[in-house]
Amino acid sequence: ESIMKKNIITISRQFGSGGRTVGRQLAEKLGISFYDKELVEQVADETGFDAKFIEENGEFSPSKSIFSFAVAQGMACTPNGLSISDLIFCAQRQVILKIAEKPCVIVGRGADYILRDRDDVFNVFIHAGMKERAERIVRLYGESEKKPEQRLADKDKKRKIYYKHYTDREWGDAKNYDMCLDSGRIGIEKCAELILDAVKD
Repeated sequence: ESIMKKNIITISRQFGSGGRTVGRQLAEKLGISFYDKELVEQVADETGFDAKFIEENGEFSPSKSIFSFAVAQGMACTPNGLSISDLIFCAQRQVILKIAEKPCVIVGRGADYILRDRDDVFNVFIHAGMKERAERIVRLYGESEKKPEQRLADKDKKRKIYYKHYTDREWGDAKNYDMCLDSGRIGIEKCAELILDAVKD
């Protein structure tokens, strides 16, 4: 029986790339816990904010420029002087540190950065071409008044700004991850298998 040398796998992903599905399949194959919505719910419990609010504000900048994000941060403060985004980030950090005490797969939420000092963490970035992602989000979430390409560009940009603000690193930059996979070209199943091979001794 092979032993995992990497106990925690973090999956960062472009919106619409199927990274969440890759993470879920991987956790099932490894027989370990999977955190995505579950993490959001725990953060909601800790902060008292609505889960939907956490889902948006715990990964995405509310605006598309780092400057206006910083300004908005200063304006929306909680009684203890923390901005709402900071409060959520701190709560997410606590929850992530707690769940990472046991082997698991964590999707998004800056977990790769939060757990950066540990050597048993394996960080993956899942991406895909615009065409594949556009088809996927229309299939999963339906049409909206915005073109799917526009929705993807907006989400990516906001996620990038959020990540930069809290980590001072570039989201999606290959050197920040142990593995980067194109789910559009490789397929979701194969992505999960490749990660599985990489984390097993």
